[in-house]
Order: sequence, then structure tokens, then C-alpha cells
Amino acid sequence: MYPGYWAKIHPTKAAAINSFTGETVSYEELNNRSNQLAQLLHYEGLRSGDHISIFMENNLRYYEVIWAALRSGLYITTVNRYLTTDEAAYIVNDSQSKALITSFYLREAADGLPSKLDNCPVRLIVDGELPGYASYQESLDHYPPCTLDAEPEGATMLYSSGSTGKPKGIKRRLPERSVADFPERGLKPFSSHWHWDNSTIYLNTAPNYHSGPMLFSVQSQRMGATVVMMPRFEAAKALKAIEDFGVTHSQWVPTMFTRLLKLSEAERQQYNLSSHKVAVHGSAPCPVSVKHDMIDWWGPILYEFYGATEGVGSTLVTSEEWLKRPGTVGTPVGATIHICDENGAELPPGEVGLIYFEVAKRVSFKYHKDSDKTHKSRHPTHETWIAIGDMGYLDDEGYLFLKDRADFMIISGGVNIYPRESEDALIQHPQVADVVVFGVPNEEMGEEVKAIVQLESPASATGAMEQELITYARERLAHFKCPRSIDFVDQLPRLPTGKISVAALRAKYWTRQ
Repeated sequence: MYPGYWAKIHPTKAAAINSFTGETVSYEELNNRSNQLAQLLHYEGLRSGDHISIFMENNLRYYEVIWAALRSGLYITTVNRYLTTDEAAYIVNDSQSKALITSFYLREAADGLPSKLDNCPVRLIVDGELPGYASYQESLDHYPPCTLDAEPEGATMLYSSGSTGKPKGIKRRLPERSVADFPERGLKPFSSHWHWDNSTIYLNTAPNYHSGPMLFSVQSQRMGATVVMMPRFEAAKALKAIEDFGVTHSQWVPTMFTRLLKLSEAERQQYNLSSHKVAVHGSAPCPVSVKHDMIDWWGPILYEFYGATEGVGSTLVTSEEWLKRPGTVGTPVGATIHICDENGAELPPGEVGLIYFEVAKRVSFKYHKDSDKTHKSRHPTHETWIAIGDMGYLDDEGYLFLKDRADFMIISGGVNIYPRESEDALIQHPQVADVVVFGVPNEEMGEEVKAIVQLESPASATGAMEQELITYARERLAHFKCPRSIDFVDQLPRLPTGKISVAALRAKYWTRQ
């Protein structure tokens, strides 16, 4: 199933809706427009296995670009809309994209891109004009809305967030099938675990460039559901969208929950959320206190998943399971989990180590142009055991608990410290709007714990507040896990996906030596 199928079944049904404006794209329109772009790309010489990039805000055109690639056997790379010109150019060039679709909304970053691209002859811009780009709509008008003679299924080549260094493309082999022949088993987590079907109305709260929202939107449209897209996340507007559009399913990251919980009681109770049956969250670990508060408010409709763009495995957990084991991200789906030490030896339940997913057959992904990173993701002796860099442990019943990224771990005086524990403690303070914790140099101990805090009121950033927060953390955690010092900033550079470039923040302290 794909939009071409649903365009025949219910052509006028909404495939996507802009939650702020109400603008709607029907399945017939999505099918026709993605066909036109597929025709354009084929005319320009792109063939199965070639690459295209999209650099765009949450725009209803986004979905037709994705589907044009997926029905043409092309790889599509979604470029983070918050990147600078140089950062975006790196990804377009590194992916060897032959086409780039951007928007007038991102004109400041898009303006200088053409001169920085190596070999990207097809450059289209939506909603305006810019030198170096052809008009998207005028270009599409020259092509018929009919299918290509063959529609081999394409794939994504998404880039890692780059939170610990330069982003890397994650490339899989192309499926050997037509886009119309997508197997039903590929939709199983959605249908069997989260009860997705063609009556679902899915609220997409996050940026389309991120793997989770993009995948959830694509799978929803494979199933004939409606995607309600937020142009950007605003807590009260998310609740309003649930009421206005009768949202049944939604997807969130923990920072969104924090912002929802900071709404006044009157704002929280203002909207009718009775249609809302399933709230899926992932992308980053959720503080235990935050999730408890969300379940108290919305009921046991929260479903957590853990996985990665590499797609080597995932875990799922219901609200009921989580309440019995607070903090777990669940049990594996379609894979087996192994926890190993730095030498690859498997560890017993309760011991923290590197998380490996054992898959049924040799994994079909690699890091684009980085054979060393690809090799390091494999277990030393088990070819089908794959690690994506996260640390955690299994309990006696096989439930996974995350600790942190291996790259983020602080080693102070030979002791391993996981920054997430301090972050989860500090975010509970009523004055803390956001926080990130990492290690900084310490002559005696090697590293010490540093917190960077964004306060609800920047005027409160005083020495007294620093001591109050350190004391607050020490009341909840062993002292060695708590920050020795805190710096305050007006705004942490956290993306709507919940990710933050820890490497960039951390580097400022390590380069001072």
C-alpha cells in the first residue's frame, strides 16, 4: 500500500493537514504531485540508486517529495532545517545528491547553497524565487501526474544527529520490490502494537527531517491515515490540534512533555482530548517524574519506543508495563539484546554495558564513506550483533534500561558517571527550563561534572541559584554524580527532536586547557 493505492480508494480524503492553517492535501493530490516530481527527476536523468535531498521546514510539500523518491527507486536525504549553509552543503555533497528541493522560508541558508554544491544540477525552490533555483511549482507543471513505467521502491539515507561529531549518512540496500508491494509485516508495529489503521488521525509534532516523524508520517500514509502536521511545536497548539482534528494517535519527545506540563492547569483543561488514544514517544530518554506526570494527566495511553536511525532493532513498552518498572524502555521487537563490556564479553542482568542488537541476518546498512565506523558498530566476534553507541542494562525479566550514550559518559577518578542522571534530577526543579550535563577537565580526577542550565527566568541566574541547584541535585543523587559547577545560558541549542550538540558545548571547555 502507498498513496497511489489510496488515491483510488478515497481520493478526496486528507493525506496531510497543516494544523496551524487547516490547509489540506488529499490523497489524489499527494499521488498526482509526487508522480509529477517523479517524472521530472526521471527526465533529468535520475535513476534507481541515485540520491536527492530535501532542505525544508514542515511544509505540506515535504510529503510529495518523499513519495516521489520512494516511488522512483531513489535515496532521499532529509536535511536538518536548522543547519547553516555550510552544514547543509556538507550533507548534500556527502550524500552525492543530484537534486535538492528547498523552500523560500529557508532562503537565508538556501541562498548560498548552489555555489557550494559539487554536482547537484536539479535545484528547486518552493513558495518563492531565489537565484540558482527553478520554481518548484512551475517545473512540476510541465510533467503529467501519471506513474512512471516502473516504480521501484526507494529508501532513505538519513544522517546521524551529529551530537558527538560530524554527521554520517546511514545507508541501506534498496528494497528489491515495487513501491506498491511494500510488505504488510513492515507495518506490524504500527498496526499490532499501536492500533494504527486507515481511520487513524496522526499528530506529527516534530520536524519532518527527523527519522521518527518522517517514518511515522510515511507509514501513516501507507495505511491511508491522515497526518496532521504541526509547522512547529507549541504546547498549547498541540492540545488544540488534538481537539480540532479529532487526533487519535500522536508522537512526542520528552522535552515536549516538559513544556506541556509547564502549562497552567487552566490551559491543560481547556481542550477536549477524548479522541486521543495512543501517544507514542521516543528519540530521547524520558525522566521518570515527567512520564509519571504525563500518565497521571492523559492516562495509560503512553507507548515508549527505543531505536535508532540505523534500524537494527527496537524496544517497546506500554504504560502499564512501565509503571511496574519505571524507567524501562521495554523489551526488544524483532531482535535480541546483548549487553557487553568494552571487550565484547556479555554481561549479566543489572550490569551496565554497550547495547548490542542481534538481528536475524547480516545487517544491510553501512555508514556512508566511513568503513571504520561501520566496522566499529559490529561486535568483535558476532557479525550480526550491532551497537549504535548507547549504554544500558537488562533486568532479570529482559527489560532494557538506558543509561546514556557511550560518548557522553564521564569518567571521574576512574568512576563512570552518566550525565542523564543529573539532567533528570535537575529538570525537576521549578526554575529549570532545560539542562545539559557533560564532563569538563579536572587536573586531579580527569573529568568533573558540569551542568549548563537554561532557567525559566534568566534574571535568576545568580551564584545563589547555582548553589541551590547543586544542593537540589545532591538531595536526589550520590554527590559524585552531581555537578560541581553550573553555567547559565539564555537558550540551550536544543532541537525540537530533543537532540542537542553536546560535542559543540563540551568543546568550549576542553579547548581552554
